[in-house]
Amino acid sequence: MRRNTALFVTISALSGFGSSTMSVVTGLWILDLTGSTSLAALAGLGIYAPQLAGPWLGGLLDRLPRRPTLITTNLVLAAALLTLLGVHAAEHTWLLFTVSLAYGISYVLIDAGETALLPRAFPAAGLAAVNGWRSSAQEGAKLVAPTVGAGLYAWQGGHPVAVLSAAMPILGAALYTAVRLRQHDSAPPARQRTDLRAGLAVLRTEPTISRTVALAAVTIAMSGFITAALYAVVTVDLRLPSTFLGVLLSAQGLGSIAGGLLVGRLLTRWGPVTVGAAGAILVAAGCLARCLPWPAPTVAASVITGIGLPWTLVAAVTAVQTHTSPAILGRVAATANTVMFAPIALAIPLGAAAVHLGGRPPLIIAAVICLAAAAAASLLRRPRTGGTGNGDLLPPEKDAGSDRGSAQQVDGGDLGGGGVLVQPPQQRQVLPGQADGYVDAGA
Repeated sequence: MRRNTALFVTISALSGFGSSTMSVVTGLWILDLTGSTSLAALAGLGIYAPQLAGPWLGGLLDRLPRRPTLITTNLVLAAALLTLLGVHAAEHTWLLFTVSLAYGISYVLIDAGETALLPRAFPAAGLAAVNGWRSSAQEGAKLVAPTVGAGLYAWQGGHPVAVLSAAMPILGAALYTAVRLRQHDSAPPARQRTDLRAGLAVLRTEPTISRTVALAAVTIAMSGFITAALYAVVTVDLRLPSTFLGVLLSAQGLGSIAGGLLVGRLLTRWGPVTVGAAGAILVAAGCLARCLPWPAPTVAASVITGIGLPWTLVAAVTAVQTHTSPAILGRVAATANTVMFAPIALAIPLGAAAVHLGGRPPLIIAAVICLAAAAAASLLRRPRTGGTGNGDLLPPEKDAGSDRGSAQQVDGGDLGGGGVLVQPPQQRQVLPGQADGYVDAGA
């Protein structure tokens, strides 16, 4: 378990560093080539647009072995990045947009693929902690990456940045090969159908998943909704230079690192729904603190928000992993990612319109929405099951024969009728350093 933890945390750090480095430089590169700020801003569209295809890409993922798919996706992304060595003039700008689209597609496949692969690499009890550490590693890399990327671009141009960014997925692909799996990683049986309704069916019928994913969707959307308000609060209300936003981003990044380190223990003790609701409450508190007319509370609010956002996201990811059948985990994970991240595309322009009311009204609106979501998730009557009744991470004990029978029921075509398997097959605890129960890295 320690070996796999180190590998996945390293993969997350490499991914966060490479993607953040390139995302900063892509806009600068397009701006320098074309002189158009609108074209530079559109570079982010390719990254977010593939989220809308999450259910389809997740369905594709469920028809393929997860680890080879992750390795192939990383290598294809690296090859796409290396095509940027051919960018020398404005007519080559399309390559930069193509790479942004490649990043967006890879995000969907890698996020869903890792979510589906992790339960095969760790016992169910260890997923929450590993998800938290991965989040902290990724956020930590993002603190350093923009400075490195912008500095390297200013010094040597975009080509060295493209090579550096391409090295990250290549290293990630190599690390995936070293992961020890508890179960063989093979494609599902031929009879499995890629029913695109499967992911939505699980999100709709499994209460723990539906509540935590909804909480994450709301808080992530509100983080986009208040973007314009933060500019207004800093530059108009506090009368500070716009560069102060860099301080706030760093403070939020530090909060995200701390939040990721804490969330595993909290999930084990309180369960995904409670932790997700607590994260939404922290985000609401951060919004309200930013309404105060002093810089210090604004910085503290960024730290609080940085803690709360990973709590909601990691709670949702862990709930998906521990309450979904492995046979459809790729579809459910990709659909959950679409539900969680797609609303931000609408929230950002709505927030830009709402800021005409002033900087503070959008912050208050966001706080109220986050608090309402937390209250709704917490107060909804929890179903009576064999679990602890609190959105518990671990499914109730049942015998191996029962698990096999349940697993055979999972077919994409049967989910529309509500016959959704919400408990994963019971996994035997494997102590750190104990090789028994793992499959050779070449599986």
